[in-house]
Amino acid sequence: MECGPVLPDSLVLEIFLRLPHEAVLSAGLVCRQWLAVSRDEFLWRELFYSFYRIPHSVPRHPASVSWYREFKRLFDCIPCVEVQTLVEHTDQVLHLAFSHRGHRFSSCSKDCTVKLWDTERPDGNISMVHSSSMRQFNWGYTQFSQFNADDTLLLVSGVYLGPHHSSSGEIAVISLDNYTLLSRVRNKPYDVFGCWLNESHLISGNLHWIGNMTSCSVLWLNKAFQDVESENVNVVKRLFKIQNVNASTIRTVMVAHCRRHNNPDLVLDYEAQSQARRQKEQQQHQPLLFDLGASGSEEEEEEGELGEAARLPTARHAQPTISGIENVIQSRKNVGPTEMAIETHLAKMMGKAHTKAPDPSLIVPSDPGEGEDKTYLLFTTGSLTYSPHQIGIKLIKPEQMTTSGPVLGEERSSDEFFDSLDHVIDIHGHIIGMGLSPDHRYLYVNSRAWPAGCVISDPMSPPPIAEEIDLHVIDLKSLREERRSLRAHRAFTPNDECFFIFLDVSRDFVASGAEDKHGYIWDRHYNICLARLAHDDVVNSVAFSPADQELLLSASDDSTIKVWRSPRMVRLAQAPHRPHRPRGLLSSWLSRNKNSTCASSSVNGKP
Repeated sequence: MECGPVLPDSLVLEIFLRLPHEAVLSAGLVCRQWLAVSRDEFLWRELFYSFYRIPHSVPRHPASVSWYREFKRLFDCIPCVEVQTLVEHTDQVLHLAFSHRGHRFSSCSKDCTVKLWDTERPDGNISMVHSSSMRQFNWGYTQFSQFNADDTLLLVSGVYLGPHHSSSGEIAVISLDNYTLLSRVRNKPYDVFGCWLNESHLISGNLHWIGNMTSCSVLWLNKAFQDVESENVNVVKRLFKIQNVNASTIRTVMVAHCRRHNNPDLVLDYEAQSQARRQKEQQQHQPLLFDLGASGSEEEEEEGELGEAARLPTARHAQPTISGIENVIQSRKNVGPTEMAIETHLAKMMGKAHTKAPDPSLIVPSDPGEGEDKTYLLFTTGSLTYSPHQIGIKLIKPEQMTTSGPVLGEERSSDEFFDSLDHVIDIHGHIIGMGLSPDHRYLYVNSRAWPAGCVISDPMSPPPIAEEIDLHVIDLKSLREERRSLRAHRAFTPNDECFFIFLDVSRDFVASGAEDKHGYIWDRHYNICLARLAHDDVVNSVAFSPADQELLLSASDDSTIKVWRSPRMVRLAQAPHRPHRPRGLLSSWLSRNKNSTCASSSVNGKP
């Protein structure tokens, strides 16, 4: 359709700049001139910055080809449409994990089951394919799971209810070929969670208290199963032994494989990005139980190795886990602040005298494209209070990737009880979640901030924490925090009741649960919140499909798992099915031309 009197393009553009984007798209259908103006790059640049409330100093995503398509990506490709609700769990759902291929995912729950789900059904719906209850092993509930690198094994972490009602953790390894239990590994405290180091080895933890406020965390490398032909090969090896002070312990371990020659999936430095753009313009069987906590086990050897010199004066006999931190508080009733201060002072002196010196060449911040491939062990820890407020980093050497070789500290001298941390990042708040980007370049950290300038005088009385959750971004190449924190989600529990809120990161987005009954999605490049995903209770975990970031799952205390897809994918699924055309246009034309030629030849009497 053509318009009457033609307005100048500049005037039409000025009008369109004052319209919402929906009106601009509708106006583009009126005539050819308005259609051309409605696709103007300057127009969509201004609409983009105003609609998403992004500062003009933030450049367009380097992978985008136009402002219009970038606007459409953020509007149309966010998994924010609820398409299915899974109700097979009977209690709070705590964690979700996708396989690396994205064809399956697992879920853990307070109902003490781990369930496996299929995401590749022809009808597009998700269905449960297997469920295992862990109550037969005296578990309280399952809390975390992770697929190994080739998706053949599943690590399941849970709370093991041991003797004397002491809550410690346990890790189970399940074969995904026939769903048999291959091994079980003790894990203390349970919020170490555990993780895979490679396809066949996993990392667990143990905890030894050597004082009222002082302990020792030991991180173990375990083979996921023992082969019949390798009965004489070690299945367990100690990786690190780290001293903890002021009631802190190591929790939430994860492995990051940082590549030297990686193309980061996120460009964080806007100034450098703009400069680069200007330069471009210018130019399974019976399960095997590895019991690291029972009597007669390696734990006794650990205790003996510490020696009497490593033991601090203590009036307590129980060894509480993090979940039983109230036992630490109870023990303090019989110990005064002076004794506590003396213990902390002695522990620090012992640490200096008996800690293996760090190798400065192990962790050196490097620029992108420099250095070498590195494998880091990441975990939460602390130095001022029991509340986890630091990220600890240890480099894992190639010879530590297997259980063969020296065990139980044979490589250490007799005076070196403890390993030092290679790097520590202080978050200045209570850490309640961590997640790695797909390329393992960036670590995202959920935390609840302490008041600015606060001073901690009592390790058992950490500062009050904010209701707002900060989402920090740490570059594991430079080992420093990048940008300002993301915000939108909230939590309300106090320090001693805080629980983990799992987050997940895709190529373009980061998502997190929250205690305000919503999940949240942010764009990683623009640092903006794009969607809120409603539940009826606390959202504990979210997970993007690694095969399609437009598919997201969320798990909640309302006992459900919700499936979210992008508006674009929903439209494609609802579109009428197009009939299959066996031949292309060119082949059909050639066939018709050949048939007409044959018919003409027959009329003329030619064979």
